Amino acid sequence: MRKILPLDLLKKNIISLKRQGKKIVFTNGCFDILHYGHVKYLEDASHKGDCLVVAINSDVSVRRIKGNHRPIVKEMDRARVLAGLKSVDYVVIFKQETPLEVIEYIKPDILVKGADWGLKDIVGREAVLKYGGKVSVIRFLKGYSTTKLINKIAQTFQRQRYR
Repeated sequence: MRKILPLDLLKKNIISLKRQGKKIVFTNGCFDILHYGHVKYLEDASHKGDCLVVAINSDVSVRRIKGNHRPIVKEMDRARVLAGLKSVDYVVIFKQETPLEVIEYIKPDILVKGADWGLKDIVGREAVLKYGGKVSVIRFLKGYSTTKLINKIAQTFQRQRYR
């Protein structure tokens, strides 16, 4: 897919877009099982600029953060689902625990995270502010969580087993 790019090619595209005066928005996450909270968040993030880049944790990175039981969905499948969204312009996969290296490399104009993150806890905030970028927080939709969704699915199928 043309939206899923390696970091070096993504950087070239971003340089070209910036020359055209486009504002680059960046966000990141695991996006393991995509749900409405994710979709709404990405739509809101995309309205902050002209081009939305979504960096997703690789499978190895997700396991380090969430444990060996995650991710449920493999990295390329997660990337493909995100790339299928109208609000998402580019997807890049990173192996580190945080996207700091990606942020420092592509230098987005606007770094976006959900309001469940404290402003001081947003990875890359200092780097983005240092080169003149902005950091934006988007209201977190209550009731939407991948972990809650996984637990609900597990409980539903556990109950069905014993019927």
